[in-house]
Amino acid sequence: MEEEISAPLSLPPDVVPLVPMRNLVLFPQVLMPISVGRERSVAAMQQVASTHRPVGIVLQRDPDDEDPAAGGLYGVGTLAQVGRLARSEGGGYHAVCQGLQRFRLLGLVEGYPFLAARIEPIPEAEVVSTRAEALAMQLRERAVEILSLLPGVPAELAHALQAMRSPSELADISASLLDSDLADKQRLLETLDAEERLQKVLDTVSRRIEVLRISQEIGERTKEKISDHERRYLLREQLKTIEKELGHGSDDGGDTAKLEEAIARAGMPEDVAAEAGKELARLRRMGPSSPESAALTTWLEWMTSLPWTLEPNAGIDLAAARAVLEADHFGLERIKRRIVESIAVQKLNPQGRAPILCFVGPPGVGKTSLGQSIARALGRPFVRVSLGGVHDEAEMRGHRRTYVGALPGNILQAVRKAGSRRCVMMLDEVDKMSASYQGDPAAVLLEVLDPEQNASFRDNYLGLPFDLSRVVFIATANVIENLSAPVQDRMEIIELPGYTQEEKLEIAGRYLLPRQLAANGLRPEQCELTPEALREIVARYTREAGVRQFEREIGRVLRHSALQVAEGAPGPLRIGPDDLEAILGPAKVEREMGLPASLTGVATGLAWTPSGGDILFIEATRVPGSGRLLLTGQLGDVMKESAQAALTLVKSRAAQFGLEASVFEGIDVHVHVPAGAVPKDGPSAGVAMFVALASLFTDRPVHRDAAMTGEISLRGLVLPVGGVKEKVLAAQRAGLRRVLLPARNRKDLFDVPQSVKDTLEFVWLETADDALGAAL
Repeated sequence: MEEEISAPLSLPPDVVPLVPMRNLVLFPQVLMPISVGRERSVAAMQQVASTHRPVGIVLQRDPDDEDPAAGGLYGVGTLAQVGRLARSEGGGYHAVCQGLQRFRLLGLVEGYPFLAARIEPIPEAEVVSTRAEALAMQLRERAVEILSLLPGVPAELAHALQAMRSPSELADISASLLDSDLADKQRLLETLDAEERLQKVLDTVSRRIEVLRISQEIGERTKEKISDHERRYLLREQLKTIEKELGHGSDDGGDTAKLEEAIARAGMPEDVAAEAGKELARLRRMGPSSPESAALTTWLEWMTSLPWTLEPNAGIDLAAARAVLEADHFGLERIKRRIVESIAVQKLNPQGRAPILCFVGPPGVGKTSLGQSIARALGRPFVRVSLGGVHDEAEMRGHRRTYVGALPGNILQAVRKAGSRRCVMMLDEVDKMSASYQGDPAAVLLEVLDPEQNASFRDNYLGLPFDLSRVVFIATANVIENLSAPVQDRMEIIELPGYTQEEKLEIAGRYLLPRQLAANGLRPEQCELTPEALREIVARYTREAGVRQFEREIGRVLRHSALQVAEGAPGPLRIGPDDLEAILGPAKVEREMGLPASLTGVATGLAWTPSGGDILFIEATRVPGSGRLLLTGQLGDVMKESAQAALTLVKSRAAQFGLEASVFEGIDVHVHVPAGAVPKDGPSAGVAMFVALASLFTDRPVHRDAAMTGEISLRGLVLPVGGVKEKVLAAQRAGLRRVLLPARNRKDLFDVPQSVKDTLEFVWLETADDALGAAL
């Protein structure tokens, strides 16, 4: 249905409405349908449809430009006669345009609802040269030939081209039939000389004929064995041939070329580079749509992204390394000294293997941050691999490429993330791995942590050896007993004990308090947390070996202060110990204190817990019965056996204590350890149980300010125990003055701060008799 046209506007003779085209070049003498949708283009079409004047069709330079100006249009276009204008379903218009004549764009004219321009028509030369006629004759032959190679072309088109006499018209119509890009067509439109235009069109047609011939040959060679997969391959080969003939590389070829360059730059060992080159050649033989193509491309990308080359060893400054460790960590002198020694060895022997350290200790004592400090001290990138909860060996060693979505294991992923083989890799929480039906991930560490084997670590995904010998491995664990003996044997175990109260206060002043002030938007002059308040938080609101909960409680106090500052409270705010209960609530931790008086049958023992040392009371009493030993307090098997051994030792020493054998008849002995809801185990309470039972039967009270620890044997020997530092600190916190320790633990007192040792009296026990003499 014809569109109703609005009233036309009057235009000067040399001004025509313009319709800029995004993706179309119209040649003279060519009939072509055109779609317009922009408001100004629609107005231009309505104007020429009502006045029956020609419209200017011109190509715009940027297809995305919605309103092109003079600089956004090409300088040569085509005058066209609009034969019919009809509205389309989308709100635009369809028009059938007949190309008339070239024109040169002189300038845009403002003041019209459509784009209008002053133009200069370009006439065709009336005299035709002999060379132009010869070129036209060749073009007719070539045009007929190319039409015969194209499927579905009507025969009338070939007859029409043969009957065309005007060389210029033949060149324009042939150019419009070519599938060249817009820039090439615009260049042909701007070629005003007929001879030159004929030559360009003839060259393009000749190249296209060669491409079609090659395509036809490929199709004939593969015709007999074609299938669905081979049809896709044929199309890709045709595309490659066409692109090659036109001088353009295909995307697939570009991707493989980039991979080839990446392999050359990666610095792989010869055997690895040869395998990568073989896989690249296989990728080139298969098409992009092959199911294996994407997996093989991913594998090659992983291969080229790994740091195969070894960077030069950075110089090591021992003074700077020591300063980094001192700035990042307070205390831990023995650990920091061991780290500095390792750094010094690497400085003297850069080609040597770095020791594999394993930091073992309770949560919050700074194991992970020590690894970061080592990386800073060495000047190497730091990367952390979290192993908590890993139960699949493939997570460490990678999946084989045959699986969908396969990737390298955590080790190689971390090396790639670090971007260097000279990195510091922290294997965090190695004791939290667990074996399952999918394998034992800890077994992979046997190869990773062995300097003799990790130089050729083989990941299942890569399937090729990778050198990990220059990686500095550091492991962390809370309970080293959870690791197998072979894994422990490959590492140097460094235990990080819990911090003393004084160390925690020093850490708070240096690190925790400034960090929490900054995190809560406070300045030091706005809020002050007194040392007494910090001491109260440590003693009454936290029970831990590290400082994590301590920092959380400091944060709670400072958030309360931040609220007051934000509400305009006059500063500076000073938080003392008396203010804590209103902020943090009642005390969360009740520390066990020494007995108020000396009692018979009650001894004070020392225990180690994951949150530090503590004291516990061993209570013994006797009641009429049948000679049984009753044990309560949720004791473990080892602790029950210690109680049985202590009672047997007391019975064997009855004559020494001046007791009749009959005193043990007709009674039950009941040993109880308070805090019955807390599980307890271990042999270190043996001395305390023996002293409590001896006190019970000899009716001699135990000194209330004495605490003891040690394993006891049936021969009356006192055997060494662990956790001496934590136990001594617990005794000091509880207000005790005398500590009874196994003589063979004398060396462990080296780790106890001197300030603590000065407040205590130490008694060294060789035998159970030494304990009785000091405690009763």
